[in-house]
Amino acid sequence: MPVQTFAPGGYRFLTHAFQYSGGVAAEPGFAIERATLAKPLPLQAGFDAVEAYLKGLGRPFQAFCACELRSPAQFTDQGFIDFNRVYVRRLEKWGIFKDDVNPVARSNVCPEVAPPREPSLYAFCYTVPASGAKGSFVAAGSGEARGSGGPYSERIVRFGDQSPQGMREKTRLVVDVMGERMEPLGFGWADVTATQIYTVFDIYPAMAGEIVGRGASPAGVTWHYCRPPVQGLDFEMDVRGVATERVI
Repeated sequence: MPVQTFAPGGYRFLTHAFQYSGGVAAEPGFAIERATLAKPLPLQAGFDAVEAYLKGLGRPFQAFCACELRSPAQFTDQGFIDFNRVYVRRLEKWGIFKDDVNPVARSNVCPEVAPPREPSLYAFCYTVPASGAKGSFVAAGSGEARGSGGPYSERIVRFGDQSPQGMREKTRLVVDVMGERMEPLGFGWADVTATQIYTVFDIYPAMAGEIVGRGASPAGVTWHYCRPPVQGLDFEMDVRGVATERVI
């Protein structure tokens, strides 16, 4: 996955798919910050809130570089594609998404308890000028599927298997993917300030060997009781190295 620079936003990104990039990192002279909404907002209202927030900072919309979504339930493969085509329309309007190239990193998960009625924005990241700042990055969320083409059911590791061994293998793959997404951007596990995992299954048997023991949780682990976005996926992770975070 080649790295490209998105100069209008002040960041570089790892190319991946039309719906999201594999990850982003601030270019020299910039830093990535993260804002969590005090209450998730339906997607379009959430985008409106992003616009207002960035305007207040004096930043262009192109500074938007990553987001975390919450959806009502897992999508079918086709339903996920259909949703993503709606999602990228605002990014296109902002001058970010063009010719099916999407610089913005993303996770999109489904709360098992009290899910939203419609896809909603939970948190987002953006760049700000920051001379001499330590490097900052966000690696996009990934579930336990190999590759990026073909039906998920054919690519998911241990499809339908939530046994302890099944969850360990799923976790091992996803931790590998996070490393593969950080490395081209110039980062590694020692640079991580937050590790988030998403599953409704028992992840404890995999915690020591596949997460903590591999250095994947230098700042601990935040477990969201959520499912990944597509039917059949059981485990997702995203990581970031960001110095400034706030709730708005």
